[in-house]
Amino acid sequence: MKLLFLGDVMGRSGRVGIAERLPGLRADWGLDFVVVNGENASSGAGLTPEHAKLLLDAGADCVTLGDHAFDQKDMLAHIDGEPRLIRPLNFAKAAPGRGARLFAATGGRRVLVVQALGQVFMKRPFDDPFSAVESVLKAHPLGGMAQATIVDIHAEATSEKMAMGHWCDGRASLVVGTHTHVPTADAQVLPGGTGYLTDAGMCGDYDSVIGMDKAEPLRRFITGMAKARFEPAAGEATLSGVYVETDDRTGLALRVRMIRIGGRLERARP
Repeated sequence: MKLLFLGDVMGRSGRVGIAERLPGLRADWGLDFVVVNGENASSGAGLTPEHAKLLLDAGADCVTLGDHAFDQKDMLAHIDGEPRLIRPLNFAKAAPGRGARLFAATGGRRVLVVQALGQVFMKRPFDDPFSAVESVLKAHPLGGMAQATIVDIHAEATSEKMAMGHWCDGRASLVVGTHTHVPTADAQVLPGGTGYLTDAGMCGDYDSVIGMDKAEPLRRFITGMAKARFEPAAGEATLSGVYVETDDRTGLALRVRMIRIGGRLERARP
């Protein structure tokens, strides 16, 4: 199976990048399933129902969220009615929506998508992500109920993301980190056959401070004082993420590669 995961969509720039490029990628690469992390797609904090529809209409089979899942209050009422949206598995127990779901892919195959929040350096403590993911993987064995499994670990610390990759090795097709908006260069197939990337990066304008217009973050770093709200940078987006090909029999990864399309990062490659 051919799988694509795209990192955190950042503001209007990221939405436009997805809308313009994802339909062509699906067709040109013959993709079987696409996951997009959309938790910063609306003004850089959260996701509105309207913007969720835009990402899904562009070709995402599933949109994952993160610690900003419900920053846009309309999402509280919307998520239960849209099964293609996945919020963190270990979020507050009373939160609406689901943190894992089996989805239909091409050829009658099924893909399990799971998202968990990390605990290290996050603003507030969440439930243990490892035990939360463990229960879902046990209930949906790879190569059985699921022909592919994608785990989105939305976390700050690279060590915690790496630990999740090794924890899931041999039991997931792909473990990919999100949240930091900075793509890492360690795409690999782990010893047990799980594809791994510490952070997918963002789909947004990289002439920025992690997707935000540079002026206000620079002012706060230099002076220690706030003058205005953070606003997403508005330049051309680079789509960043990871592409994985899996074995249909085992569900394990055959090959993995980083994705950088459009914008500054694509132009920077030799």
